[in-house]
Amino acid sequence: MITEIHLLGFQSLHQLNVLLFLLFFLIYYVTMSGNIIIILLVTRSRSLQSPMYFFLTQLSLSDSLMATSITPNTLYVVMNNGGNISFFSCMTQFYFFDCNCTFECLLLAVMSYDRYVAICNPLRYISIMTKRFCVKLILTCWLLGNFNSLIVTITLSKLNFCGSNIIDHLFCDFVPLTELACSDTFILHMETYVMGIPILIIPTTIIVVSYTYIVLTVLRISSSTGRQKAFSTCSSHLIVVSIYYWTIFGVYILPSSGQTSDINKILSLLYTVFTPLINPIIYSLRNEDIKKAVQRTFHKHIM
Repeated sequence: MITEIHLLGFQSLHQLNVLLFLLFFLIYYVTMSGNIIIILLVTRSRSLQSPMYFFLTQLSLSDSLMATSITPNTLYVVMNNGGNISFFSCMTQFYFFDCNCTFECLLLAVMSYDRYVAICNPLRYISIMTKRFCVKLILTCWLLGNFNSLIVTITLSKLNFCGSNIIDHLFCDFVPLTELACSDTFILHMETYVMGIPILIIPTTIIVVSYTYIVLTVLRISSSTGRQKAFSTCSSHLIVVSIYYWTIFGVYILPSSGQTSDINKILSLLYTVFTPLINPIIYSLRNEDIKKAVQRTFHKHIM
């Protein structure tokens, strides 16, 4: 039985190990700094105490957990041109990775619904998106994410791994792990389809329907200034949704027969490493409230 997993990393780019290490380290540092700053700004600024920014703190928390579950071990693998990880640590990494992926899919749907209520039903926004309701939505997302990940991880860990222990990847992902298994993986795949399809289809449907109504509502606004102001409140979230879903679509849905292993690794890094980096940058650059909160905070410390 396998007790250790060997991750190959970027074998073909071993001459760039130091450069890749520095790049990933810089990305991780900026990712953690950006997401922590957003969490601190929202929790301490009175002007950011709305449901949208509460959901944003949860997105930043999820991005921080995602980056922390993947990047530190990736740094070790890249620097050493491959590295070993215990089977238990591999399953633990996959659990947190899968949990954060599920949670973020659900959270992006919740944020889309929040924008729908804010733009399409502004007079009822305060009565619908109460603090109690928002907390219930977030707790539901976290519980579903943990439940889905726990079931899949337990089933995956009970497979027989008795052959090769080499994974041509940077972290313990679902497909490379199932390819190592000696036993039948039919039940595991059925389990992921039964649990995973609703987690993808339902949030995607909510996002599409919400933004369809948002666009129709914005187009009915007579003034161009009003249309621009209405759309600007959800443009950042729409960009984040597009980046996240397109990268997942490119990794897991599109056929990978014509792709090299290095391309698959780079695509995987897009939503595990680069997306957590991009999200706080998008929200900070395109959101006037966050810009003003940053300016007030810096001004306060300077004074």
